[in-house]
Amino acid sequence: MFDITKIAEYRENNRFEGKKAEGGLPNSIWDTYSAFANSYGGLILLGAIENKDGSFTVNGIANPDAMIKVFWDTINNRSKVSANILRDKNVYTDTLDGKTVIVIEVPRALRQDKPVYINGNLFAGTFRRNGEGDYHCTESEVKNMLRDAGDITQDHLVLEKVSLDALDKETVARYRMRFSNLKPKHVWTPLNDELFLQKIGAVKRGEEDGVLHPTIAGLLMFGRDTEICNEFPNYFLDYREPFGTTGTRWTDRVTSGTGDWSGNLYDFYFRIQDRLTADVKVPFVLKNGQDRIDETSMHEALREALANALIHSDYYERRGLVVEKKKDEIAILNPGALRIPKDEALAGGISDPRNRMLFSMFALIGIGERAGSGLANIKSVWADKKLPEPKLSEQFNPDRTILILPLAKNVVDNVVESVVEKTKVKLTKKEKDLLELLKTDGNLTIAETAERLGFDSRTVQRGLRKLRENNIIMRIGSDRAGEWRIVNSLQQ
Repeated sequence: MFDITKIAEYRENNRFEGKKAEGGLPNSIWDTYSAFANSYGGLILLGAIENKDGSFTVNGIANPDAMIKVFWDTINNRSKVSANILRDKNVYTDTLDGKTVIVIEVPRALRQDKPVYINGNLFAGTFRRNGEGDYHCTESEVKNMLRDAGDITQDHLVLEKVSLDALDKETVARYRMRFSNLKPKHVWTPLNDELFLQKIGAVKRGEEDGVLHPTIAGLLMFGRDTEICNEFPNYFLDYREPFGTTGTRWTDRVTSGTGDWSGNLYDFYFRIQDRLTADVKVPFVLKNGQDRIDETSMHEALREALANALIHSDYYERRGLVVEKKKDEIAILNPGALRIPKDEALAGGISDPRNRMLFSMFALIGIGERAGSGLANIKSVWADKKLPEPKLSEQFNPDRTILILPLAKNVVDNVVESVVEKTKVKLTKKEKDLLELLKTDGNLTIAETAERLGFDSRTVQRGLRKLRENNIIMRIGSDRAGEWRIVNSLQQ
């Protein structure tokens, strides 16, 4: 049960909606129920409204039992609400400022229940939540949720209008070489290419013509990017190491669509895995007194993070996959929201890949084979190396999952605490997160900052304005080409 005395703390770290209710349920409660269910979950408080300055006006509920009955009657009416995801324990009364209020704890809906919509209208009645409130989902967002709701993942589907010529033979040969080296006695090793690709799920026979065609997984894994883009117009893979000393924007960059390599997932993984781990230190350790060990748990964790992103991406989404390596952190941004709640993803033990066939294909060659343990393992490795904890966030419209892997010891917390102590300015957790990001990367745009933190742009703008007005940060250079810096006197 929610501790109502900690409502300010809850509002800072979660989604919250206070609603005035006198005599009946407010109509907007169902928009908010849909929005919370389709987003991160959240808390609805009836009988109190949140003011613009963060304070509350508490009106109370005169007859809470009657209102709760109306709520249950309505939420169980399928013509009004598509799915009731609440239990009895999620709706109860409490006291705030001496008055009775109704507390409704809305969990994040399971993907099988999404989209949760109202008024019997799938597209007009589906909402999500951002920092400013409830908003109508786009048709694209609704379709994304519908695809994710199925038990059979989309990458199993056969592309009956695509021929096997869309697959890159050299990529298939490289995959098969790695497979045979790992499993020389496997019964699939001596098969010809067509039979082998059938066995791993890369090709299947079409129902209409009985001819072999690539599956979605097969096209993504082995196809040429021109053919992939015919099916997924927004498909794009991007690895970058920004802001070198050569005067160019990138010191190293690998992208699909250049025409000088296949552009598929398999080749992208092996093109960038060494770049991703190049700066990881390797201690001088001998195995059996003879062979030097050139791998560490951090090498493995970084490769696992890359494989996870490729496996869990929604390639129908409007934005591509980005891997950005900086001196002090690696950011992996893949299209598609999380399929399970963030805390469950970080805890591990639950495997729910968006592309199950891709997961299987990578696992067959020893990549990403620890089902459900990827993020938990990464988190454990970072803790063992005494690095700041990895940060996982998601954002919507377009759907995106963001994993930040710090590579340097955390000196930012001391800076943040020093700022709080010296300025006496009370910062919310989001404002502290913003300040932490500005310490390590002050030249991001507002949109890039919002994407990195998983906030909406208005939240970033408000945070920057507060930090600037309190002389915590300053702008060096122009609005377009400058950067944010923490005021020097605060860091001493």
